[in-house]
Amino acid sequence: MSLLPPEVHSALSQLLRALTTADNEVRSQAEDQLNNDWIQNRPDVLLMGLVEQLQGAEEASTRSFAAVLFRKIASRTKKDPVTNETKELFSLLNAEQRLIIRQKLVTCLTGESLTDVRKKIGDAVAEIARQYTDGGDQWPELLGILFQASHSPESGLREAAFRIFSTTPGIIEKQHEDAVLGVFSEGFKDENIAVRIAAMEAFASFFRSIPKKSQSKFFGLMPDILNILPPLKEASESDELSSAFMALVELAEISPKMFKSLFNHLVKFSISVISDKELSDQVRQNALELMATFADYAPNMCKKDPVYAQDMVTQCLSLMTDIGIDDDDASEWNASEDLDLEESDLNHVAGEQCMDRLANKLGGQVILPATFAWIPRMMSSSAWRDRHAALMAISAISEGCRDLMINELDQVLALVVPALQDPHPRVRYAGCNALGQMSTDFAGTMQEKYHAAVLNNIIPVLDSAEPRVQAHAAAALVNFCEEAERKILEPYLEQLLRHLLQLLRSPHRYVQEQALSTIATIADSAETAFGQYYETLMPLLFNVLKEEQSKEYRLLRAKAMECATLIALAVGKEKMGQDALNLVQLLGNIQQNITDADDPQSQYLLHCWGRMCRVLGQDFVPYLPGVMPPLLAVAAAKADIQLLDDEDQIDQVEQDEGWELVPLKGKIIGIKTSALEDKNTAIELITIYAQILEAAFEPYVLETMEKIAVPGLAFFFHDPVRVSSAKLIPQLLNSYKKAHGEQSPGFADMWNKVAEKIVEVLSAEPTVDTLAEMYQCFYESVEVVGKNCLSQEHMQAFIESSKSTLEDYQTRVKLRLEEKAETDDADEENLDYEYAVEDDQNLLSDMNKAFHTIFKNQGTSFLPAWQRLLPFYDAFITSSDPTQRQWALCIMDDVLEFCGDQSWNYKDHIMQPLAAGLQDENAANRQAAAYGVGVAAQKGGALWSDFVAASIPSLFQVTQHSQSRTEENVFATENASASIAKILHYNSSKVQNAQEIVSNWITTLPITYDEEAAPYAYSFIAQLIDQQNPAVISNAVKVFGYIVQALEAETLQGQTAVRVANSAKQLVAATGINADQILAGVNPDNQAAIRSYFQ
Repeated sequence: MSLLPPEVHSALSQLLRALTTADNEVRSQAEDQLNNDWIQNRPDVLLMGLVEQLQGAEEASTRSFAAVLFRKIASRTKKDPVTNETKELFSLLNAEQRLIIRQKLVTCLTGESLTDVRKKIGDAVAEIARQYTDGGDQWPELLGILFQASHSPESGLREAAFRIFSTTPGIIEKQHEDAVLGVFSEGFKDENIAVRIAAMEAFASFFRSIPKKSQSKFFGLMPDILNILPPLKEASESDELSSAFMALVELAEISPKMFKSLFNHLVKFSISVISDKELSDQVRQNALELMATFADYAPNMCKKDPVYAQDMVTQCLSLMTDIGIDDDDASEWNASEDLDLEESDLNHVAGEQCMDRLANKLGGQVILPATFAWIPRMMSSSAWRDRHAALMAISAISEGCRDLMINELDQVLALVVPALQDPHPRVRYAGCNALGQMSTDFAGTMQEKYHAAVLNNIIPVLDSAEPRVQAHAAAALVNFCEEAERKILEPYLEQLLRHLLQLLRSPHRYVQEQALSTIATIADSAETAFGQYYETLMPLLFNVLKEEQSKEYRLLRAKAMECATLIALAVGKEKMGQDALNLVQLLGNIQQNITDADDPQSQYLLHCWGRMCRVLGQDFVPYLPGVMPPLLAVAAAKADIQLLDDEDQIDQVEQDEGWELVPLKGKIIGIKTSALEDKNTAIELITIYAQILEAAFEPYVLETMEKIAVPGLAFFFHDPVRVSSAKLIPQLLNSYKKAHGEQSPGFADMWNKVAEKIVEVLSAEPTVDTLAEMYQCFYESVEVVGKNCLSQEHMQAFIESSKSTLEDYQTRVKLRLEEKAETDDADEENLDYEYAVEDDQNLLSDMNKAFHTIFKNQGTSFLPAWQRLLPFYDAFITSSDPTQRQWALCIMDDVLEFCGDQSWNYKDHIMQPLAAGLQDENAANRQAAAYGVGVAAQKGGALWSDFVAASIPSLFQVTQHSQSRTEENVFATENASASIAKILHYNSSKVQNAQEIVSNWITTLPITYDEEAAPYAYSFIAQLIDQQNPAVISNAVKVFGYIVQALEAETLQGQTAVRVANSAKQLVAATGINADQILAGVNPDNQAAIRSYFQ
């Protein structure tokens, strides 16, 4: 029964017809009427009318369109006139209207006979269900209706019920879990394929929504789920099998252990699908994806399976031979100019990517033997596709198998290098690919040990007849050269550049572009050694940049700009002479002539200006007025965000590169990430200008700070923008300070506003690793502004934010421990867990640096605000987590170092932790505690003297650790040594048996790693020599040797080094020891420098 008068339905029917007409003008008028009349003035009538159209319209197309329109309009947002909140239109209806509409929707759903229309009605029901769930409201009868529908004799209704579960799993509450278990079990066994698949997809969606502790009660469904698969394969139902695999992928991501008991069966079945060439490529790739997902989320389960690794590698290699069909001689491939052709859906690409994942997740011990069981055979095969696949496999696994492969490079190169002379161009291409990848993955070793094998064999490939092989050889050289030292490249420069210059004459533009990129990389690595080729190359590049060129040559010119500016950086301003200014003029001309938004030259220019600023330094200042406006415009860009209403819009955006789709409350938001990446790049370049030009950059500081840097801290659409903004702020402050001085009123005013904003962001930043960057921004800014730059208000606000950060940290730690306790998969490494712990460690470290910097600049004035955090220190110092103990110890060290005798007020929070810290099993904590005892001796005054003297035995214990000189322990050892020296120097009156302790202390030297600790220890040595203390006189050879070691290690530098060396000369004169003999042991490269101290 209709609740609306006939005239309303008549008007609405007319509107629906007009909205679906092919006549653009009529449709446009109808859209205006819909938006400005119906939606604006009577949304309740519109929604009710659409539901009644669903009930009453005879034409299926009308019912279908009414369902789609209802879903869209119900989710439109509008301000609630009562609360002023933004709400969705359906939520704004009164309770009675909402009740009637949902009842009518359910009636339509159960009464509709056409599958397509029913699906759209189901989508509308799901949308309304989502709104109820998101609003914390109830649609109590829906679950019962869906349970009932899932038992309907009509398969279409059963499928619709599961589709609704799939999109809104939140409607299933905890108390219904047992009931839903039976519903899913029946769904998995349904006679209809579409229902079984819908049940799988619904279960995956539901399973993702439940807490981990509830998951295990559903594990028993796994046999029913997996039993769905074999009949689909037997019937060659590729599409349905494809969907089933994707549902399993989702389950494997959430809880791989639910597959544990049946894993081997699933592996064998999936392998049979991957290897079945009668099935579609899509279903084979989805089966591969499922298996790769287990490698990602349950690597140990895969390692333990008897067939997984070998079978997966075999199938990947087989897929990788599925290439170049109908193009056996590669003529079509070689003729293609489109090198960015989208190939991600091809079997050979899927195989390569999977090999990469397997190697990275399972490691070389598992994947290397499985792969090399095939590689030598494939390399000697007469079929080029086998040889190609073998080489691409080496490229794919080299990163993940690095630790093992690095010791076998001789054998690997013996397979790869001959491929550079293979008769088939695609094999030569793959050989270049393998060498390029290996140059990156084995960076250092490849360049130092195998430069001759790589360069002498790849340079001739630049002369290949096929342009694609030429370009790829040049690309592989980029990988090799960017990791190569100047001395390695120097002998090959002439040969390399002769061939690359030849490529610049290629008729193929992409070959020329690649040659320019390779030359640029070589210049960057060869540095000043590139100078001898400057006169040959730079005029060629100038010619390219001067020519008026058509649109298709824009990228070539962009690469020429990149190449020219990298050469400029390599050879320097003096070598360039007038060319440096001419190049800047050329870049300016190009910038003025850019008119199209998609011109690649714009992006390249941003970086080119940055390089020329580095080259010219202060001489770059006159060009800023031309460079800065476009850069500031990109840096100030707002986020490009679109609400995507329908599938067509979503498909369109998915096809465009540079967009990210984000689901939000039943809608899809499109964010143009490419524009955000440009914004981030622009901010990074402004940072470079401010850093290099300092005071000369001042004219741009205020605008940049106000419009870009400070708003950028809260730019929540893109984490990198917030990070780059945080790095920019200290540089801008420094520029202004250098221009006006730290006492200028403008500087103080700017800092007050900026400080307030940074502190505000510290409690608002949602991402842990970015929050660490915000703390870094704060302490670097305080360092720039200097002493006493923070008011009590600033410090109290900072502590409030820090308190919030620490509370959030404690919550995360608690949740992680709970989750870890819940997972019984102790044998699986949880990388997410490890990354989260690492992010938190970095956050605590940057917080520490912030506290250190504030104490350093504010001294005791920080104590009133800081002491509000004492409960956190007390909790952290007794924690079982060494990171927390270290965090607390380091801040207590700062109190001792910067608050003098006022630190005694906190003795009850400091003494016991320092004493315990000296015994800590963690070396970093022993180091922090040892340092703290030393600063207490040096800065704490008389009140601390008894405590530090009593700490001497524990400090000796630190230096006597069984592995005191290993990399892990040496800093603790050296800090303990320096602290004993500080106690003996500043508190000697409290030390019993001081002479005995001095004699023992000398044996704790040398200090050759810690540049902060060394000056204290060696200044004390100099003092002992000046006093002719018997401990140094009787150990003169050792003491002189320790001084020489510190000078060679450069832990002693500047005036301290000179003073200590002079005392060492006195020691030699007083004792007659053979100094030459000791100095002869110094590394020959350092002999002259060390001997100069003793002339």
